[in-house]
Formats: sequence, structure tokens, C-alpha cells
Amino acid sequence: MNQPARVELADPEILRTLCGGQSENLKLIGKKLGVSVGQRGSCLLVSGATEAVAFADRLLRELYELLQRGYRLYPEDIDQAIKTLSLDERVSLRDIFMDSVFVSNRKRAIAPKGLAQKRYVEAIRRHDIVFGIGPAGTGKTYLAMAMAAAALVEHRVKRLILTRPAVEAGEKLGFLPGDLAEKINPYLRPLYDALHDMMDAEKVASLMERGTIEVAPLAFMRGRTLNDAFVILDEAQNTTPEQMKMFLTRLGFGSRAVVTGDITQIDLPTGQPSGLIAVREILQDVEGLRFCQFSEVDVVRHPLVQEIVQAYERWDLRRKTPPSKPPSKAVMADEPNPS
Repeated sequence: MNQPARVELADPEILRTLCGGQSENLKLIGKKLGVSVGQRGSCLLVSGATEAVAFADRLLRELYELLQRGYRLYPEDIDQAIKTLSLDERVSLRDIFMDSVFVSNRKRAIAPKGLAQKRYVEAIRRHDIVFGIGPAGTGKTYLAMAMAAAALVEHRVKRLILTRPAVEAGEKLGFLPGDLAEKINPYLRPLYDALHDMMDAEKVASLMERGTIEVAPLAFMRGRTLNDAFVILDEAQNTTPEQMKMFLTRLGFGSRAVVTGDITQIDLPTGQPSGLIAVREILQDVEGLRFCQFSEVDVVRHPLVQEIVQAYERWDLRRKTPPSKPPSKAVMADEPNPS
């Protein structure tokens, strides 16, 4: 065991917040990094392996700086901070976590939680069409919704249009009861959920009644021209190439679009190509748009979600790898005869 590192932090109130109730944040950092973190007055003592102690020192100082700037620290932020600093030693948590995209109705600032999300947000700011591709839980749709809500509130667009293909996820739902709106509502529920997480229900209802916010299945986009709108196409892996072309050509003046999807969760009939896979090849040389790729490292949901994504990827790889062939008879004939 090396000599413990001393992390001097002047503000006792911020230090108390950094430590968390019953030092839960310090315990989490210690568990994640394999170090021991204790408090002595205005000083944190970190002991363990040299590299781990140096990393913890930097992490604690950067988290302290975030709190000094008014950032509200949650336990899940610590896990994301560790992953972010591990991926690039040049990055600063301040530049990522303080890049507030939108303040939700719960007064919680929505901001990137890692390098991939930061690059995604920057791409949406700079390009009229952005594709966010990666596994569940990486914040693709949520951040796009936050960017769209901010654009609407700041009057940079006049309408917010949210759409997704109405494709059943491996289940046969049969004939759903109700009118058209009630039949398509289950497919659009995830978009409603994200929207209500950012705005008050009454405000969302009012904006939808006026047509300022529209949530509709992809089929409803055909034949339209969408001007001065922020358009989000979710679950785009379940579009056909023809549907993807139809959607992208709806974009009018003053509009921008974000297309999100996970090409490992395609629910199209067997043999039907995905528009999200095809569009990467078709538009790879077109300027003015951007493809942003996420991986399991960027998952920001429950820690088990990342483990689940990785387990499924390993399982899928094993399925696609052909089994090794048994030794040929010729090889077996070369073995010595026991007689």
C-alpha cells in the first residue's frame, strides 16, 4: 500500500455534498476504483495502488469543481464521470457536464453524460440532419428530445414533430380497440414519456392541441413538407429504405431532423432490409449531415443495462461464429496404432 494522497478541498458545505449522505459517494468511488477514500476535516485521504489513487484524486477535484459551479450531483453521475475520464485523459468533466441542453419541468438540467453524448449534442447544434445509432440506454432519443424542446422554447423552430414506425417488437398485438389515435398510441408511448419528463403535462397538452407539438406514426409523414420544425424519427432501425428516403425528403426550410435507432434490435420481417443500415452507405459522402455512433460504454441507464448489452453482443457473436470442425479422418489415420 502506497502513501495516501491528500485532496484538500476548502469549502466544507461543498465537501459535504461531494461525500454524500453517510459518505455514499466516497464509498461508490472507492468501490469503482478499488481505492479507500476517507475524510479528515477539509481533506480527503485516498489510499490504494498508485495509478488508481492518481485517478481518484483527479476525479474528486473535478467533481468538486462541478459542485462549485452549481451542478447537482447524482450517484449515477459518478459512474459516468469515471467512464468519461477513463476514455480520454484530456477531457474535462466541466466541459461535458456543464453543457446544459435543457432544464426539465423538474428543474433538473439535462446535459451530456459522456464524450459520445457531448459529440452528439454538438453535432445536432451544427448540422441539419443527425443520425444517432447505438444500443438502448445511451440517451439518443432523450437528448434529441431535450434539444428539440430547447429549440421550441427559444423560438428557433415553430413546431416539434416526433415520429416512429408502427412496427411490433416481436409480438403480435392483434386488432387493437378504439379509434385511430388509440390504436397507434402504444407505439408512440416512449415519445410521450420523454416529452412529459421535460415539460408539464398541461403545457404539453396545450401545445399538442394547437399543433405546435405533434406525435405521429411515420406513415403520417408521407406527402408533407415540414418547414421551421424540429423533427425526430425514433426507432429508425424499423424503417425500410423507402420509408427512410420518404422521411428525409420531408425536411423543409428552417428545419432540422434527428434520426435515432439501434441496428441490433430490428423488428422488420425476415429478409426486409433496414433503412437505418442502408442510409449509412447511401449518405456517407453527403455533406451537411452527421452520423454519431454509440456503444455499450455510453449506456447511462441502470448499471446492469450495460452488462446486459455486452452479454447479448457476446451471445450474438457466438451464434454467428461457425463451430470448429472435428479432425479429419486423414489426420486421425496418422495417429499410432494401439496394436
